[in-house]
Amino acid sequence: MASYNKVLLMGNLTRDPELTYTPSQVAICKFGLAVNRRFRTKTGEDREETLFVDCTVFDKKAEVVHQYCTKGKPIFVEGQLKMDTWDDKTTGQKRSKLYVIVDNFQFVGGRDGAGAPGAPGSPPAEYDGSDAGGPPSSPTPARNAPPRSYNRPPPPGAPPQGAPTQRPPAQRPPQQQPFNEEQQFKEDDIPF
Repeated sequence: MASYNKVLLMGNLTRDPELTYTPSQVAICKFGLAVNRRFRTKTGEDREETLFVDCTVFDKKAEVVHQYCTKGKPIFVEGQLKMDTWDDKTTGQKRSKLYVIVDNFQFVGGRDGAGAPGAPGSPPAEYDGSDAGGPPSSPTPARNAPPRSYNRPPPPGAPPQGAPTQRPPAQRPPQQQPFNEEQQFKEDDIPF
């Protein structure tokens, strides 16, 4: 029978990401994610549960998460479940821990400018996430760039200065897809 191991989570970081490097200089970033679930009981009472999930991301993506994410920032992650088992040295019992190996992620905007371009700790406005699990995109101008000037001297044969002119229509950046096949995390990239 075929198997499938895929996790999609969106939540807020429970702590600042911790970045370490292996002896072969592979970056490993670990962070906690709090995911909320709201539901209504049979008696009509509204409730909220919070699930705490540990996540691990590798290589360049690990460095990007460490650079731009802090405690409380929202993030969307796509990955797979992994279980580690070991013997507890103090009790001698077997222990295990289930966590998510992050394949791709996207920054998500939130309240108080969390994740918004230009906010402290957020990626620069021109950052498109293409090297960190975000979708590739064509080069777009930075959002903080000064507006274009339409008051340039008219070219030869243009209507006289002061005559009404039409502004070119505003162009929207191309809509980005969440993930594509080129950005899938490859098994060879995992250092274990």
